[in-house]
Amino acid sequence: MDRLTHINEKGYARMVDVTEKTETIREAVAHGSIYMKKATIRAILEGKIKKGDVLSVAQVGGIMGAKSTSDIIPMCHNINIYGADLEFSIDEENCKIDIFATVKTYGVTGVEMEALTAVSIAALTIYDMCKAIDKEMIISDIYIVKKTGGKSGDFYFSGTDRKNSCS
Repeated sequence: MDRLTHINEKGYARMVDVTEKTETIREAVAHGSIYMKKATIRAILEGKIKKGDVLSVAQVGGIMGAKSTSDIIPMCHNINIYGADLEFSIDEENCKIDIFATVKTYGVTGVEMEALTAVSIAALTIYDMCKAIDKEMIISDIYIVKKTGGKSGDFYFSGTDRKNSCS
């Protein structure tokens, strides 16, 4: 196994030095889901959530989360984000909202953590806005769909079910 990059020779946590890395265009797409009752989805679609337009607020919350990632993830670099967008797909049949966040930059380190944070904050915002009518919502399935750019190259999620596989 490769050495962990966030651990120094003495075994202490460190922030990785990226000064020698090459700037490239970098993009990451993350996914997450929030499961809820059918009535909650209907209330969102019909604009009946008292706190306001759930998906619009979650969109802004996700973007703010992406921009604040280095403030809440200890070893994450503070980077310039050149683009952040979220998409929501309401799946009434499976009682869930799928969230996709795309984050872009031109720099020396990737934006995977920013995309994951955007999805997480968007899901938490949905939960916060709907908890008065549904406290049993479940946030799950948060992962990187793809990342491009950088020394390690491109990555695309394989779809491997980690819940049932420990490879």
